[in-house]
Amino acid sequence: MTIRPLSILPAPVLRKLAAPVKTVDDDIRQLMDDMLETMRHEQGLGLAAPQIGVSLRVIVMDCSDDNDPEPMIWKMANPEIMAASDDTASMEEGCLSIPGYRGEVTRPAEVEVKFLDEHGTEQQMRADGLLAACVQHEIDHLNGKLFIDYLSRIKRDMIIRKMTKDARIDRDD
Repeated sequence: MTIRPLSILPAPVLRKLAAPVKTVDDDIRQLMDDMLETMRHEQGLGLAAPQIGVSLRVIVMDCSDDNDPEPMIWKMANPEIMAASDDTASMEEGCLSIPGYRGEVTRPAEVEVKFLDEHGTEQQMRADGLLAACVQHEIDHLNGKLFIDYLSRIKRDMIIRKMTKDARIDRDD
């Protein structure tokens, strides 16, 4: 497993529609493993392939906490939300690709997701709470949407300006 560098806003890959995975093969499984290793290294709960510069519909998540007897690790190719509750829940979110910023995001409280697992088998999951927020956040990445898109225009624009300025400064160094 390899820790891969993160794509940071304003990287264009973060705003692109990611391509579907044609087949879950050894390369995709390696990508999933690398993503999981990168996510853990960066202390995140989830990671989408565009966040490491790969424009494919692949996400990984681990929303377990210290009280869980077993980790809740998810590796998904082509995840798709099939149903979402009318009830909503708000949660403070952050993003490894937008370091240092957090914001309150309101999303459906429960979702049903279908996906291909690491063996290429179609699976379904029903999620609520933190897992529901996490899977929706990661699927948003596959569609070029970021958590800041749920914030007020003023706050979103301020974050984008600051991140763009920081990226220019980093390139000048």
